[in-house]
Amino acid sequence: IFEAAIRVVRSSMREDAPQEALTERETECLFWASEGMTSGEIACILGITERTVNYHVANAMAKLKVDTKMAAVHRACWIGIL
Repeated sequence: IFEAAIRVVRSSMREDAPQEALTERETECLFWASEGMTSGEIACILGITERTVNYHVANAMAKLKVDTKMAAVHRACWIGIL
């Protein structure tokens, strides 16, 4: 029963995976967001502008089919990207 449950969970995780893979920069931005950093703080860490951070986060949100940054972080964690 346990092995069957694992198969079900793994298959549902694949169904949630984005059709288009996240870029390295989108993943980095989501990672730092998951650590509680603001867009301004992420920009300083990555050496890019805050606007660019927001651009990458927005692209990740669209690919993950969510409406907020925290929903994107949650979805990315759930499907194993973060």
